[in-house]
Amino acid sequence: MNSITKIFIISVMILLVGFTLATSENGNNEVFDSITTPAVETETAANTSVINYIDKGEMVASWYGPRFHGRKTANGEKYNQMAFTAAHKKLKFGTLLRVTNPDNNKSVIVRINDRGPYIRGRHLDLSKASAMALGILDQGVAKLKVEQLSLKGVNFPIISLN
Repeated sequence: MNSITKIFIISVMILLVGFTLATSENGNNEVFDSITTPAVETETAANTSVINYIDKGEMVASWYGPRFHGRKTANGEKYNQMAFTAAHKKLKFGTLLRVTNPDNNKSVIVRINDRGPYIRGRHLDLSKASAMALGILDQGVAKLKVEQLSLKGVNFPIISLN
């Protein structure tokens, strides 16, 4: 994965964390990081998100890993089974998806970098790391909730990075 892609993905992940708008003792509004700052009784949520989640519905997903590790993917990069990537038949390379396992509510953000799966009835092939994070490694196949990430006002933010 090239450095520009890594920077973009890290930036998106930082934006997903969110912030809290809290009123300080002197009445001024201050923005605090919601992870490192303890909750304050007078806090209100600030709408700082620049990310839209487009519901793609449920998809049947499987995972692939060891046999393909190190081989070229359809977009030309080397497949890394421990990266958060996925294969889809039609979505553009670089598309970011938030995939959620409804059985345990675990979510992961993956980037489309390959084509597939080529088994009837399956819509998404996840990397091994993604399957581990979602808790579907042992079962192999699961029906997952899928949402596409997009930046507000930008049609396809990562297309120029591929």
